[in-house]
Amino acid sequence: MVEELVIAVIAAVCACGLYAMAAARVVRQYERGVVFRLGRLQEGIRGPGFTTILPFVDKLHKVNMQIVTMPVPAQDGITRDNVTVRVDAVIYFKVVDAAEALVRVEDYRFAVSQMAQTSLRSIIGKSDLDDLLSNREKLNQGLELMIDSPAIGWGVQIDRVEIKDVSLPETMKRSMARQAEADRERRARVINADAELQASKKLAEAAKEMSGQPAALQLRLLQTVVAVAAEKNSTLVLPFPVELLRFLERATPAEAVQAVQAVSGAVQAAPSPPAGQPAVAAPTGPTGPTGAATTADAPDAPDATEPGATEPGAPEPGAPGLAAPGLTTTRPKVSSVPPSVPASAPPLDEESQKRQDAQPV
Repeated sequence: MVEELVIAVIAAVCACGLYAMAAARVVRQYERGVVFRLGRLQEGIRGPGFTTILPFVDKLHKVNMQIVTMPVPAQDGITRDNVTVRVDAVIYFKVVDAAEALVRVEDYRFAVSQMAQTSLRSIIGKSDLDDLLSNREKLNQGLELMIDSPAIGWGVQIDRVEIKDVSLPETMKRSMARQAEADRERRARVINADAELQASKKLAEAAKEMSGQPAALQLRLLQTVVAVAAEKNSTLVLPFPVELLRFLERATPAEAVQAVQAVSGAVQAAPSPPAGQPAVAAPTGPTGPTGAATTADAPDAPDATEPGATEPGAPEPGAPGLAAPGLTTTRPKVSSVPPSVPASAPPLDEESQKRQDAQPV
C-alpha cells in the first residue's frame, strides 16, 4: 500500500515536471510573444521574461522587434531624361506591432523587400540623372514615404532608406568627365580674365600717378633695369624713351605733307629758259631716266638744225616753263623710221593686198 502511494506521488511529480517543461517559455528582451490558442489570436502580447502556455493547446510565436537592415537588390531603370542607370539601396525598418506583423501579412520581410524594389524603380523613372547624383536626400525621403505607406498596415515602420550606388554606362561617364573638364577650364579662363581686368585697372591707376611725377617713371625704369641685370648679368639694357616714338608718330605725316607742298611750289615758281636756248637734259647714259633713247645717241636721227628736224612732241626752243635750273627733264621715247623705208610707204596690209592682186590666176 505504501509502495503504491509512493509510486503515485512519483508519477504525479513527473507529470507535473513534464507539464511545466511543456508549458514554460522564455521571451528575450528584444522579442515579443504572440499566443494562438487553437488557432485563435489571444489578446495581449507576452513581454520579455518567463511565461507559460497550455501545452498542446497554445502556440507561442516570437517576433523580433529590433531594427532590420535589408539591402535592396540593384534595379535597372531609365531616368526621366532617358539615361539608363543601375541603382541599389538599403532599407532600415522595425516591427512596431507584433500581432499585425503576423496576422496581416504572411512574411513581412519579403513583403518589405518587394515593396522597396518596386518603389526604387518608380523613383528612378520620376527623377533626373542630376537628382540621382546630387539630390539624394530628397529622393531618400520620397522613397521612404512610398514604402512606409503600405507597411503601416503590416505593423512595420520604415525607419530609413538610403540609395547606396548609382552605376552609369561608360559612355555617360566619359561624357560627364568631358563636361566637368570643360566647366573647370571655363572657370579658369573667367578667373584669369578677371585677374587681367583687375591688373589693368591697377596699371591704369599707376600710370595716372606716374604721369604727374615724371621722376617716378624714371625710378621705375631704373628698378626694371636692376631686376633684369640681377637675373642675367650678361644682358645689356639700353633704355629708349617712349615719348620719342610718340613724337615721331605725330610729326612724320605733317612733315611729309609740308615737304611735298614745298617741292610742288618750287617746280611751279621755277623761271623759264631764255629764248633760243633748248632745254638741258641730264646725261643719263645710253638711255634716259625712263629708258628712252636720246637724240645724241641715235645715229640715223636727222640733224637738229635742219628745218623740220624737231621730233614730234619735243619742246620748242622758246617754250616757257619746261625746264628749270637745277631740274632735269626727260624726253619721251621717239620711234624713228629707217631711211630705207619711204615716208609714204603704204601699210603692210595694203602692200600684201597688192601682191595678191598681181599674181596670175
